[in-house]
Amino acid sequence: MPLIVTGSIGIDTIETPDGRADDVVGGSAIYFAAAASYFGGVRLVGAVGDDFPDEHVELFTHFGVDTEGLERRAGSKTFRWHGKYHENMNDRDTLGIELGVIAEALPPVPEAFADSRHVFLATTTPGNQLELLDAFPSRELVMADTIELYIEQYRDELVELFGRIDGVVINDIEAKMLTGESNVIKAADAVRAMGPRFVVVKKGEHGAMVSHSDGYAVMPAFPAKEVVDPTGAGDTFAAGMMGYLAAAGADGSVGLDTLRTAMAFGTVVASFTIEAFSVKRLLTLKREEIDERFAAFKDAVNIQA
Repeated sequence: MPLIVTGSIGIDTIETPDGRADDVVGGSAIYFAAAASYFGGVRLVGAVGDDFPDEHVELFTHFGVDTEGLERRAGSKTFRWHGKYHENMNDRDTLGIELGVIAEALPPVPEAFADSRHVFLATTTPGNQLELLDAFPSRELVMADTIELYIEQYRDELVELFGRIDGVVINDIEAKMLTGESNVIKAADAVRAMGPRFVVVKKGEHGAMVSHSDGYAVMPAFPAKEVVDPTGAGDTFAAGMMGYLAAAGADGSVGLDTLRTAMAFGTVVASFTIEAFSVKRLLTLKREEIDERFAAFKDAVNIQA
């Protein structure tokens, strides 16, 4: 059964110390769909404007994504983001943002998608995420992501969403903002107290951790020697995780050991994403490369007491 993703699809302009990329494909759903496609079938629900280039649409075909749920909306503009990264590649400034079509009504979920069992609610408004959640009555494992903007503006809806899903992927700054906790462990526990069985906190170059009903697990980042563009790293981390879990047939009762392996795959996939602007590296990626780097990563984190 294919994994389904909903969320933003956009056009980005990205500036980093390594250069600049103008009007490249972006958005949480495209990064997620591209990366998750290496683990199995992916369905997409999202909307773009009539300014979305044909060559960007063709990317979905390259990754084998089912785009029956993609709506190209006449008279609307595609979501656009312009960001500039600092020298440390961890911090960035948003220089421009146009919500466009993501501020409008959701596209309908195709009837053929209603049987989806593994659902990832990528970044969009919590109200949209809640509405989309109800469109999948056969769901067995649901994870969601969010951003600071939605924590600030839609906190109550976000808390409601977290009370209805199995897992949350969130970065350390967002977790602290949402909970008011300055300690990331306490923040993760506080998010989990809102309802989800597990909470994965992304910490950029410092890896990730998970707070689970059975305990904790930590995962370092892959030791990358060069970072060209960090955009989409968090989305592809989530894709590697969720792609592995969907392929394994995991449900909401997924255990800590399985999540630990899923996090490792997410870390590996994200390490490829940052090697080039936009989804350029994902376009040339082979599943064999993922497995080889995963094996190397396992060796790197091996602890023999």
